[in-house]
Amino acid sequence: MRYVCANCKTSAEVTTRAAKCDCGGLWKLDYQPPKFDLSLVDRETWSIFRYRAFMPLEGEYWREISLGEGMTPIVPFGEDVLLKMDFFMPTLSFKDRGAAVLISHCKAIGVESVVQDSSGNAGNSVAAYCGNAGIDCEIFVPEGTSPKKIDMIKAHKSRINVVPGSRDHCADVCRNKVVKEGKYYANHVYNPFFYQGTKTYIYEIYEQLRRIPANIVLPLGNGTLVIGAIKGLEELLSSGVIEKMPQIILVQSEYCDPFIQAVQTKANKAAMKTPLKPTMAEGIAIGAPMRSEEILEYIYKYAIHLIAAPEDRILEARMALAARGIYCEHTTAANYAAYLKYCEVYGKTSDCLIPMCGAGLKSDH
Repeated sequence: MRYVCANCKTSAEVTTRAAKCDCGGLWKLDYQPPKFDLSLVDRETWSIFRYRAFMPLEGEYWREISLGEGMTPIVPFGEDVLLKMDFFMPTLSFKDRGAAVLISHCKAIGVESVVQDSSGNAGNSVAAYCGNAGIDCEIFVPEGTSPKKIDMIKAHKSRINVVPGSRDHCADVCRNKVVKEGKYYANHVYNPFFYQGTKTYIYEIYEQLRRIPANIVLPLGNGTLVIGAIKGLEELLSSGVIEKMPQIILVQSEYCDPFIQAVQTKANKAAMKTPLKPTMAEGIAIGAPMRSEEILEYIYKYAIHLIAAPEDRILEARMALAARGIYCEHTTAANYAAYLKYCEVYGKTSDCLIPMCGAGLKSDH
């Protein structure tokens, strides 16, 4: 198992502290799990690590890091929709899947201090798992981040910096610290171990339903759930567990849609896009997605559809979900708003699974 540069194909040990290749390319992980088989799932472990036979774990560090993440229920929501309740997590968001694996890796290779930039949820997750691992942690978030998310990060005893400007500028400030001070960049976009955690989203769906729904909605900002989910689906395909890829539907913010713009021009890389104006879907307001080439390759390969969440319907969608007992954050409500818009464009869309990525209490602002 080694890192491989997405650009120049140079390889490196996974123990490296380098956040990316010297050429500037991001790392991919050269790891091939065994064929997926439910008989290899450890049903005595109630967390994502029940799937550790298919994960690149070093030693048993996961045992002291895990906070019981994963195994979230799937709830019917009308006759056409299933909701995967991924905010039933230790820090109330799906990012715990990736953080649990990434921080287990950090512990395994002896990392003692990390930095991370985030719109909120990934920062919460990394801070929480670093707290449990005894790893020093500093988080950078952009101005406008929900105060509840900031409070959670502080509660986990991580230092926090609120950076004026956009989410992308916040990332630049954090990465400058990585370069100048040699800090370990425990980032959900750069580090491929994170996707080895988010792919368990698909494993769980298959174990719970014994199938994969015909349509799967995924939010697309930096693509941490998208990349993980596609990896999981590809593993099920190559194992013969499923026969075809479902129709994947990716959701962007109406005010920040670099992938939609790229697909319209058939580009193989998303151009930097400054958000037109602030959006309630703060979690996917990424104007410069760092893995855009990788994600666009998936989009073209699997004929993935993209849809923009109408900004003026996000609160309406949030209220509709809340009225049925599901209190989610605004970015999560954007998934449902986009699904309703998708049905208007493409017609009735049945057997569709939508992720409930973050809890509502995290975005009451």
